[in-house]
Amino acid sequence: MSQLIVGIDIGGTFTDLVALDQRGNRYFGKALTTYPDPSEGFLTVLNEWLNKYHFSLSDITRLIHGTTLVVNALIERKGAKTALLTTEGFRDSIEIGTEGRPDVYDLFANKAEPLVPRYLRVPIKERILADGTEYTPLNEQDVREKVRNLIEEEKIDALAVSFLHSYLNNKHESRVKEICKDMFPNLRVSLSSEVCPEIREYQRTTTTVANVYVQPIVEEYLHRLDSILLKEGFKGQFHMMLSGGGTCTIETACKFPIRILESGPIGGAMASVFYSRLCDFSRLLVFDMGGTTAKASLIEDGNPLLTNGFEVARAHRFTKGSGIPVKIPVIEMIEIGAGGGSIAHIDKLGLMQIGPESASSVPGPVCYDKGGDCPTVTDADLVLGYLNPDYFLGGEMKLNIESARKVIEKKVAKPLGISIEEAAWGIHHLVNENMASAARIHSAERGKNINEFSLFATGGAGPVHVCNLASILDVPTIISPIGAGVGSAFGFLSTPLAFDFVRSYHKALDELDWEHVNQLFEEMEEEGRKLLMASDIDPKDMKIIRSCDMRYVGQSYEIRAQIPNGRLDESSKESIINQFEDEYRKLYVGVHKEMPIDMLNWRIVVQGPEPKISLILNQQHESSSLQLKGKRSVYFDEFGKYVPTPVYERSSLLPNTEFAGPAIIEERESTLVVNSEYDVHVDNYLNIILYRKKDADTGPIY
Repeated sequence: MSQLIVGIDIGGTFTDLVALDQRGNRYFGKALTTYPDPSEGFLTVLNEWLNKYHFSLSDITRLIHGTTLVVNALIERKGAKTALLTTEGFRDSIEIGTEGRPDVYDLFANKAEPLVPRYLRVPIKERILADGTEYTPLNEQDVREKVRNLIEEEKIDALAVSFLHSYLNNKHESRVKEICKDMFPNLRVSLSSEVCPEIREYQRTTTTVANVYVQPIVEEYLHRLDSILLKEGFKGQFHMMLSGGGTCTIETACKFPIRILESGPIGGAMASVFYSRLCDFSRLLVFDMGGTTAKASLIEDGNPLLTNGFEVARAHRFTKGSGIPVKIPVIEMIEIGAGGGSIAHIDKLGLMQIGPESASSVPGPVCYDKGGDCPTVTDADLVLGYLNPDYFLGGEMKLNIESARKVIEKKVAKPLGISIEEAAWGIHHLVNENMASAARIHSAERGKNINEFSLFATGGAGPVHVCNLASILDVPTIISPIGAGVGSAFGFLSTPLAFDFVRSYHKALDELDWEHVNQLFEEMEEEGRKLLMASDIDPKDMKIIRSCDMRYVGQSYEIRAQIPNGRLDESSKESIINQFEDEYRKLYVGVHKEMPIDMLNWRIVVQGPEPKISLILNQQHESSSLQLKGKRSVYFDEFGKYVPTPVYERSSLLPNTEFAGPAIIEERESTLVVNSEYDVHVDNYLNIILYRKKDADTGPIY
């Protein structure tokens, strides 16, 4: 019997699969994402792959899944009918928010509407003070009457409970849950003290509401998938990808579905973490471009940047502050642009724009011949010669180049008075310029010099655009791993079982009650160990990572710094200060030693052992002779025209193979387009490394 681990990622356009066996062999699968039920695409790509390589479900020991189901439900407002119980007098906090505006100069700028309308936001007589003491006891009769009305009159399906200061004292919230379960056992209830037990009322409430809002959808989806897999012979572990970079059980994902909000896109970042450590690339700018969006994230010293705040369902796609805030641990990513299926159009000013609308997989780009009638980035890439119409998905899906040319001519070229080729290049180049601008801002906001990073290309469209994007960004080195088109699914395989916990305890460092701090860490650690032990993880194999959100007194924003393990006391202060100052310097260069330090949110990650992934090391001591697959006419802007360009099959490129661009390198899952500025090198793990010609002798930036 084979021992396989499998990752399946459901994206906006394609559903991707990567499998790895004990010998380090990798297997890839790709199929169109299915709507409205994405589980059909999940099962399709899994069964096609099993049949192709003659495996069975019983050969799979661990299956890790990531999906856009949660984020799509929030964006499309397709969750459960949800009510909110909140402290009397704070009914409208969820709508008032922070009183900020997405754009102070735009009087018409909107924010995302709350998930719970005002008539379903119900005040309850109770009050916990800021020190955790009870001021007004919970009126249980008030709770019973109002919950009964919500169920019987308003017909709600889910209930969120978020009381003032419940992160310090959850007595009232817990009692409300007991009352609800006694009255209506099948009612789904989420407590803010369980979902997001940390300071900041507005964000804690929106996170709790979002959690229970999507809970019915996630439960139905995951339980149905789990049932089908078990029925067909799957006996391994079925885990979900977390937004913070770990994995969790199906039961945990169903209880806290908000934690899998970004479970799909996170995979690309985790894949880059794996290759960063494997190949000693310490600084990577991850460029993940799929069918719907393009995202960027930064990797330093083999680790992703983490954040505890995120926005979803923005009223204005790229405008910070226009969405619903959620407080969950998440790898810091930014949506920097459109995807392959994003639609090109001419706006009211007569200018070309790309997205945010996407053709997705249904109907898809026009060249798919599935009913699409709007030009997309993929259509432009096909017209430019970057994609092979007869080798998309390894030849399983034919692309119609004539349809792509006609729609670009009709909806872009003629309105602008330019040729089809100029219009196609305009679409491709505009996407790249937009992404480059967003990537520069993302890096600059974090105090990073983007030229000191190497670009890591993943996603189905990432390798197509990465070289031209690198030219704009003036980045000297590009890494494109084998199977980049299914990179997120591979990233799932490299992540351990893990879960994050947080408790708020706001005090200056000099005023801490160390016994209370130790108690908080012990409680979180015990809870985490229980979760992992339920998945048969040996306690001695568990890793504990502590941190705290810290700031100088008077500041409004915190940064996360490491906290040493073991019992803490006054002697721990020096280590904590040093860790905080190290992180502060990375962002702001200088520190303020005379300023006292505030401690807010105490965090812990309980993590299982790292998966043992052994990729086959291909050692080829001499440069291999190139096997040309063919030539085709490809448009390169540096020449200003189509030029005959060599095409190579990726599987034929052995270690130490080297040649100069321009070139096209094809594999089933994606196509790497190399312009004339870069030289190609294949390393011992079959990664393609592109060095800018003027930097080719110096190698990558470390």
